[in-house]
Amino acid sequence: MAIRTIPLLSAAAFLAIVPGALLHFVGREKVYIGGWIHFGGVAVGAGVATACAIALTVAGARQRDGHAVLVGSAFSVMAALLCLHGLATPGIVVGMNGVVGFTGGATLPVGGAILALGALSALRRPTAVKPLLWLLAFGVVFVVGLGLAALVEPALVPSVPEPRSTAAWLVLIAGLLFYVLLFWRALRTFRLTQRRADLLVAVGIVWLAAALPAALLLDFRNLGWWLGHAFEVVGIAAVGLTVALDLRRGAARSRPLLGDLTGADLVAEEEAFLGSHIRALLVALADKDAYTEEHTRRVALRAVQVGDDLGLAPERLRDLAVGGLLHDIGKLRCPDEILRKPGPLTGDEHSVVREHPQAGSRLLKELGGFGDTVLRVVRSHHERLDGSGYPQGLSGAGIDLDTRILAVCDVYDALLSTRVYREAWPHERAIALLREGAGTTFDARCVDALERVLARERSDALAFAV
Repeated sequence: MAIRTIPLLSAAAFLAIVPGALLHFVGREKVYIGGWIHFGGVAVGAGVATACAIALTVAGARQRDGHAVLVGSAFSVMAALLCLHGLATPGIVVGMNGVVGFTGGATLPVGGAILALGALSALRRPTAVKPLLWLLAFGVVFVVGLGLAALVEPALVPSVPEPRSTAAWLVLIAGLLFYVLLFWRALRTFRLTQRRADLLVAVGIVWLAAALPAALLLDFRNLGWWLGHAFEVVGIAAVGLTVALDLRRGAARSRPLLGDLTGADLVAEEEAFLGSHIRALLVALADKDAYTEEHTRRVALRAVQVGDDLGLAPERLRDLAVGGLLHDIGKLRCPDEILRKPGPLTGDEHSVVREHPQAGSRLLKELGGFGDTVLRVVRSHHERLDGSGYPQGLSGAGIDLDTRILAVCDVYDALLSTRVYREAWPHERAIALLREGAGTTFDARCVDALERVLARERSDALAFAV
């Protein structure tokens, strides 16, 4: 993790601890707060949930994004339950009833369960949008209709779950499991993107989870019960509004609630997930030499696929994506007449080109904001295990796994590319060369992983063709 993210993580950790600390230290304090405060506070929460629901559902429907519509559906149902929770406040519209307890205990677990359904791939497809919209309409109408009927006839809904009852504990455990799953997804997305918005979603999920014990284990005479309502409003806003704004900006594939972002997505949409500075450097490289820029993209894609196959952590996949995209950035300082020469290079010209790894590392260090792993990958991607590479002639343990991955992918793509001085090699010949050097020139694990990635890709292509 880059050093610059440490203050951000510290702030996020503090915010995540706040609701749990408040419940622990003052949650059981006895208070008396009037019904109108509850009625108005819940109205605010329902309003926030409704705004999130509308924004997410509209954005998802426009983009034919089933997952966004599903998230909007979760907030719609939460908004409907919150509205009923507020309307059922004893002494405002109706007298004592079970609706207020039932809706208070059901809002967060039901919302979490719907959000967790995002793991089902069938619900993310464009074809799922229309059925989800119909189910959403039916669900909201059903919840509101049943709730209003219960307000007219309070006996329809028993006052369950009672605080600290067996049912309350079971609902609490189930709800927490949903939110742990959602938190893990959001945290993984942040580890890949290192975007503040994705971290805010993770913190918001923690606040929603903290509202669960307040709603299910305490009652209106405890300060924690009231604090839980505040946690719920803050959590809904942090999650729903952040995801809605992200969708509006077009970053629909970040999906912090889904957690399906991959290293390949970082490479494909570098500006959205890696930053405008990466995009600017790639644009400059494309202006300098279009082939080199296209080559770096292909190499970066292969590298993160291999890294994923080898089980690299999300932070390392991110560094590998950045390093792959910028591994030839040093060629910006290579003379055009050499870089674009329509023929084989002379010995002196080749020596100039061989300076690009160190030139790239120096350039990125001057610009700032790049971690040691990225600088090392850029500087060392032409090193070889047997010491035959350049610029430092590193060997064996002196070359880290990230660099070994990039070296294999760099050579493979270079061999498959047509150059003015040679024809492109076929896949089989390129793999044969890598396999021949596996364990001596190239890391055998990386060669094997690249073969697996390419085999899956070819298998998928054949399946799609059929």
